[in-house]
Amino acid sequence: MHFLRHAFSEAESGKGLVVGCRIIGCGVANRGDDAAGLLVVRRLRELGVDALEHGGEGLTLMEHWEGQEAVVLIDAVVTGAAPGAVTVWEGRDAPMMEGFCRTSTHAVGVAEAVRLARVLDRLPQRLLIYGIEGRRFDLGSAPSAEVVAATERLARRLAVEGGLSHVFSSAG
Repeated sequence: MHFLRHAFSEAESGKGLVVGCRIIGCGVANRGDDAAGLLVVRRLRELGVDALEHGGEGLTLMEHWEGQEAVVLIDAVVTGAAPGAVTVWEGRDAPMMEGFCRTSTHAVGVAEAVRLARVLDRLPQRLLIYGIEGRRFDLGSAPSAEVVAATERLARRLAVEGGLSHVFSSAG
C-alpha cells in the first residue's frame, strides 16, 4: 500500500467520484507560501467547487471534518522537496512525517490534529492531505511563483468533472 505519492502521477480517468466530500484549505494569507491551501480553495470557488478556508488551527479543524465521510485537506508543507512540489498523503493510514506542516503558527497544527483525531477515532472515513512545498513564510510576504503555479494545478485537478473526479480512486 502506498502512503506517499506524487499528486499528479495518475492519469486523469474520471474514476472514483466522491459526492459530499468536504475540501478544506489551510493557511495564513499574509505569510507567503503558508497561503497555499487558501489559494487552492479560492481558485476552486472560482471554478464552481465548494470549499472551506481554514486558518489551520488543529482543534477547530477537527470540528470541520466531523461527520464527513470524505475530506480533502490542503496545506503548505516543509519536507525538503522543491518549492511548489505537491505530495499527497492518505491521512487515515499514512505515518505523519516529522516536520510535516512545520510552518504552523498554532500550538496544534494540521499534523497534530490528524494524530489526535486518530487516537480519538474522530477522522473522517477517507482523508487525503495535499501538501504544497513552501519556501518562504515571512509575515507580509507574497507566495512564491512556484507555490502559486502549484495551487493552480492542484485546483484544476480537484475541479475536474465538476468536483472530485478520481481524487479517492487509489485511496482506501
